[in-house]
Amino acid sequence: MDTLPPLRPSRTGMGAALRQDSALKHATGEAQFLDDLPEPPGLLHAALALSPVAHGTLAPLDLAAARAVAGVVAAFGPEDVPGRNDISPSGRVAEVLFATGTVEHWGQPLALVVATTRDAALAGAAALRPQIAPLPALLSVEAALEARALLMPPQVIARGDCEAALAAAPRRIAGEFRCGGQEHFYLEGQIALAVPGEDGDIALHSSTQHPTEVQHIAARVVGCDHNRITVQCRRMGGGFGGKESNASWVAAAAALAARLTGRPVKLRLSRKADMAATGKRHPFLYRWQAGIDAEGRILALDATLAAEGGHSLDLSGGVIFRAVTHALNAYDVPAVRITGLACKTNTVSNTAFRGFGGPQGALLMEDVLFGAARATGRAVDALRELNFAGGPNGADTPYGQALEGELIRRVWAEARQGAEWERRRAEADAFNASHPTLRKGLGGFALAFGISFGIMAMNQAGALVHVYTDGSIRLNHGGTEMGQGLFIKIAQVVAEVFGVEVERIRITATSTAEVPNTSPTAASTGSDLNGWAAHQAASAIRGRMAGVAAALWNVEAAEVQFAEGRVTAGNHAMEFSELAHQCWAQRVSLSATGFYKTPDIHWDPVAMRGQPFFYFSYGAALAEVLVDTLTGEHRVTRADLVQDCGRSLNPAIDRGQIEGAFVQGLGWLTCEELWWDQAGRLRTLGPSTYKIPGSREMPPVFNLRLLENAPARANTIFRSKAVGEPPLLLATCVWNALRDATGAARLDLPATPERVLAALRGG
Repeated sequence: MDTLPPLRPSRTGMGAALRQDSALKHATGEAQFLDDLPEPPGLLHAALALSPVAHGTLAPLDLAAARAVAGVVAAFGPEDVPGRNDISPSGRVAEVLFATGTVEHWGQPLALVVATTRDAALAGAAALRPQIAPLPALLSVEAALEARALLMPPQVIARGDCEAALAAAPRRIAGEFRCGGQEHFYLEGQIALAVPGEDGDIALHSSTQHPTEVQHIAARVVGCDHNRITVQCRRMGGGFGGKESNASWVAAAAALAARLTGRPVKLRLSRKADMAATGKRHPFLYRWQAGIDAEGRILALDATLAAEGGHSLDLSGGVIFRAVTHALNAYDVPAVRITGLACKTNTVSNTAFRGFGGPQGALLMEDVLFGAARATGRAVDALRELNFAGGPNGADTPYGQALEGELIRRVWAEARQGAEWERRRAEADAFNASHPTLRKGLGGFALAFGISFGIMAMNQAGALVHVYTDGSIRLNHGGTEMGQGLFIKIAQVVAEVFGVEVERIRITATSTAEVPNTSPTAASTGSDLNGWAAHQAASAIRGRMAGVAAALWNVEAAEVQFAEGRVTAGNHAMEFSELAHQCWAQRVSLSATGFYKTPDIHWDPVAMRGQPFFYFSYGAALAEVLVDTLTGEHRVTRADLVQDCGRSLNPAIDRGQIEGAFVQGLGWLTCEELWWDQAGRLRTLGPSTYKIPGSREMPPVFNLRLLENAPARANTIFRSKAVGEPPLLLATCVWNALRDATGAARLDLPATPERVLAALRGG
């Protein structure tokens, strides 16, 4: 890949703080989401019938009761699937659309009912009475470990002789703790609209992060070639990973009904059905032992990270991969063994969630550092600095990729300085010594987060760019817009290439008919991959246009410049639109595709070594909390964040992403609790029982700085860095602040008031 020219100031191109392309429409209600689209004639509405038990033997389902409900047109079960009853993202490990023979979790889809109205479809689904003979259910990681129920073989990353290093260490420490899962709670729930066409074609409108996977799974279920299914997505009302694999089976169910009825079908899950039937962030159980020296340097670490995968594999393999590769985070441990397990339980199959296992992995070293601080009597932040990777310590991760120790130390130092840490530490100590019931706590966190998909083949993207004779430009690429600002960033890339205002770029819906075989918009790679692909396409057209201008003016093509809507070379100049018309007149193509694949990455899944990440994103955060020791209630009173975005493509978008990610991480760590009863039924099924962060959870003092003059060693698009996922992990500083306030040896997550109160009382 050629090195890009230095970033220059631009009002609408790179580095401009532009609002998200649909921001005004979102604020006014004009933005059309899938359920806002005009309903096609003959539309049928669909509803799912879900399992009322967590595990059992299912008798053949009698659908007559559903079909007898007024307004119901049809009802379908597994025997009606013309293709394969398989919605596995990999296509290698079967995961059924409709349960057959055995029910694996409460809320598992059993059948699909379609009717002339949504109410009738819901009534038809409710009329079904499945006959299920209950079986014992595994409902926790501990139960799965005891039963040795795993979804896949363990993933182990190791370096050095861990057992010998543990035995030789001057001190041994150990710990165990848990973190919970998290519901995506996107504003727009799972929804799909399938419209049948000629010759078996189906147009699928899906709220999805992965249109290509929707295409593949829908084709698998209905039994047709991929080219018969066209998937389109203009925007989502949030995704956070929950619409990477789960959206695919929802759309496949709608496509199945459209194929069998010959009519358009819309399937929109209610919030309760959505939470019951779709996966969450993986809960984890951690067990570790470490060897340290007298100063608190961690010499050896042996840890098991056991994730609750749910009833099927889904994307657990990738989640475990990222958890074990991020288990040391920004720290160096000379001898280490990290074992990642995906445990099978009779719960909904857990799936991708912002960070994709990275947040769970990074929690490990925080607990180890607190354990070392207790053992040595030293401050945990002093041990943090003692154990950072690079500098006097090793820079390589256990799998062989180097971290940038100087950047780790820089973001940490700048966060501490901006937060006035030493002064506020003294103030917190004085406050705690004088107040009878309230406690202040301070906590820090430093981050090194790898950017790339763990599956090497997914690190690719395509784009399609057209220039019209009036100088307007049409842009399409494989990324999806879920509110994160991807579309405006890629438009800025194209505007920069052509030297035109971003308003000249027409942003279009993601479609498998325009850019095929796309990767999901996930892993924080949306701008990296699609930005380069769009840059390649636009650069190809610009090169042709420069050739036309050079011939007209009798100059070298390298002399032709594109800026501010004009094309110039020496004393020659014309409007960009005029040159576009000249190109058409001379029969020069103004359309091009672009393709990009991430270079210099590789991974050996057997040896568990390689360079799986194109680069690392670094950040640091410090939080202050106030805890009521009588009730366990707590509040974040201040947060100070420093995030490395490289050369930000759009600082306004990046700041919004960092702030939102931090608050979402705060919710996962403090208030968002998923609770299943002893029968395996999820009882937190909506905002009345599942607590997402609100205005009260926002710290009243919230300081954020983008790291200035950040070096970017990887050749990323205009030297920018990913920002979608890494800042979520910065909220870990809140957990550390709560541990500081409570003095707890163990504080499981989420740190609800009940858990904080138990920690204060030594429970």
